[in-house]
Amino acid sequence: MALVRVAALVCACLLLGAANCFAEDPFYRGKRITLLINFATGGPTDIEGRLFAKHVARHIDGEPTIVIQNMEGAGGVVGAKYLGEVAPRDGTMAGYFTGTAFIYALDPDRFRVDFKSYEFVATQPGTTVHFVRTDVAPGMKAASDIVKAKGLIGGGLSIDTSKDLRMRFAFDMLGLSYKYVTGYRSSPAARLAFQRGEINFFAESPPSYRGVVEPSMVKTGQAIPVFYDPGYDGKSFFMPDGVAGLPILPFHELYRKIRGAMPSGRLWEIYKSIIGADGIIQRVIVMPPSAPQSAIEAWRSAIMRVNEDPAYAEEAEKTFGFVPQWKAGADTPKIAQSALSILPDVRAFLADYMKNVPK
Repeated sequence: MALVRVAALVCACLLLGAANCFAEDPFYRGKRITLLINFATGGPTDIEGRLFAKHVARHIDGEPTIVIQNMEGAGGVVGAKYLGEVAPRDGTMAGYFTGTAFIYALDPDRFRVDFKSYEFVATQPGTTVHFVRTDVAPGMKAASDIVKAKGLIGGGLSIDTSKDLRMRFAFDMLGLSYKYVTGYRSSPAARLAFQRGEINFFAESPPSYRGVVEPSMVKTGQAIPVFYDPGYDGKSFFMPDGVAGLPILPFHELYRKIRGAMPSGRLWEIYKSIIGADGIIQRVIVMPPSAPQSAIEAWRSAIMRVNEDPAYAEEAEKTFGFVPQWKAGADTPKIAQSALSILPDVRAFLADYMKNVPK
């Protein structure tokens, strides 16, 4: 009887193909993945990352459990360094990072494990929405009123984050008088300082702007949006995901409205280089160096399915008003690497610029 069963199995395999009969289990079957988010709970990266994790878990072959670990600090560098230096390299931990590429490009020596050696799984372009308290003298009623502001205090996370630098560049190009307070551990901490009046100008990416700032501060009259950072492909500007429908102009259009001409000069050229790099890879999903290729491919396949998932789209729209889209293909490492370098003269300029902080 046993011989009959074996013969039947062999025949079935011949008909269906041996590969199907003896195929290995999916890499992640029975495993747990830790998704490391490099900013605090309640910030834009966390809001978006948790929603993403909820849906991508259904699409990873083997349906592993995904748990979230937040590790904030130093503009996201603490978590990013942990992934390369300490995290297991067996595919059970991945990073969901914001801003890491620019900080690395600015100062690669901050990373003991070269960030370029990480395994780049997916990239997402992005932007930042800048907003001001309406009670800033003489009263902020429209975005163009920013040039009249007295006692302006811009808040940030770290002097070397692209978000802080873009805010300062915009202020300087517009010729504003301002103070600058940085070092807030996370966006929620800076947002609380904004609500208390310790700072009166801040910026957040679309998930937290649309999901938190707009309903709790803009609609209540505490704040108004001033501008967003446009996307830039090296030749032309474009509207990034997440700002469609907002009553707000990109920085260069606000500048033209106020000054009557497009921005120009050294600050403008470097601002374009920053938004060009950050617009390519504001968020990135990465794994530690030498992570298994089968794990990387499982993630990429799942991410492409999430991009087309109606349930993900519906919840994203409901939560923060747009649907983030990821690029996750064989060319992802090449795309990521292109954003990890800054020309030496630009790096030197920024190093000097960061030393001269308005107080």
